[in-house]
Amino acid sequence: MSPNWLPVADALAAMQGQVQALTETETVPLAAALDRVLAQPVYASLNVPGYDNSAMDGYALRAAEAAQPLKVVGEAFAGHPFKGELPAASCVRIMTGAQVPTGADAVVMQENVLRDDADIEVQTTVTAGDNVRLCGSDIASGSVVLNAGQRLTAVHVGLLASLGIAEVKVVRKLRVALFSNGDELVVPGEPLQHDSQIYDSNRFTLTAMLQRLHVDIIDLGHIADDPEALESAFKQAMRSADIVISSAGVSVGDADHTKNTLAKLGSIEFWKIAIKPGKPFAFGRLGDAWFCGLPGNPVAAVVTLDQLVQPMLRRMAGETIKAPLQLTAKAATAIKKRPGRTDFQRGRYTQRDGQLWAEPVGSQSSAVLTSVAQANCFLVLEQDRGAIEAGESITIQPFDQLLT
Repeated sequence: MSPNWLPVADALAAMQGQVQALTETETVPLAAALDRVLAQPVYASLNVPGYDNSAMDGYALRAAEAAQPLKVVGEAFAGHPFKGELPAASCVRIMTGAQVPTGADAVVMQENVLRDDADIEVQTTVTAGDNVRLCGSDIASGSVVLNAGQRLTAVHVGLLASLGIAEVKVVRKLRVALFSNGDELVVPGEPLQHDSQIYDSNRFTLTAMLQRLHVDIIDLGHIADDPEALESAFKQAMRSADIVISSAGVSVGDADHTKNTLAKLGSIEFWKIAIKPGKPFAFGRLGDAWFCGLPGNPVAAVVTLDQLVQPMLRRMAGETIKAPLQLTAKAATAIKKRPGRTDFQRGRYTQRDGQLWAEPVGSQSSAVLTSVAQANCFLVLEQDRGAIEAGESITIQPFDQLLT
């Protein structure tokens, strides 16, 4: 590894250590809260459930009386409880979710009861508490339901609804400006004029990935290799965005327009990161905005956005960062690898006889996007590791929501 190549862990730590979470908040209705990040903890203002209720259809009774015949004195339905206290030597026909009558301490499922007109005989042993969901057993009034920094899932939204919460305070959406750079790029839908032109796939791939993070995307389009056009795009992005992401223009050998423009408008350190694919990666400041320059090769752009930029965006959005899920698998085939860079090879994993197996799929060229389309995970091969023999243990990282 070149001494100028920054290890992936160090790059992540440097980026995480410099950016700060947004402090601006807004209150949104619960129906618009999916994928937003909580700005403050949510406390329960009531118990869930709000009363002792039945976990199944059956009969509510006193466990101490279950060995004797019991008279059925009424019924209880969800929303329509039995009125009054349960008399001695009695029971109440009860439905799932209905409030357990005062005096009853257990519910016997209907399959374990013999009923003869107005009386029942219990055919099983009954213990106090059987099939009863106690008041506050799910959520106790005053307890913390969700912490600040939680990105709200569909289940979280339902949980908040169960507490009667109609709106929540969230961190405002992150504003991300995105553009692609290069004279060879053509917007999809327009004809290619000559063989040296290619369609701009990166901007569409990266936009789709960013949409999964629920950010506001400022699409600056395709910028040609022109100093004035680049400077104009950067100035526009600096005025409106929290972070600016470019695709291409930061590799060794590229025209100096991007580097010179960045040096003029902000401060930038052009990193060569010990990552494959994606070694050319830039990180720095543009006024009040941050800047990430991604490689131009499609797979390298995908990998660096997923592995390097995604954690940074989540932190800036106020989200509590969690380590990505990584699992241990066996290599299903021999894998080519040279020491020097952490390699995120595109692969597929399967499970056979309780063991995970994984192998690379397609070409591992950083220009071949089909390898990502065919994969369901990254094979995360350590920086100092060399070639892997079939059967050796390897680390895999299943694709998250950005790539599925």
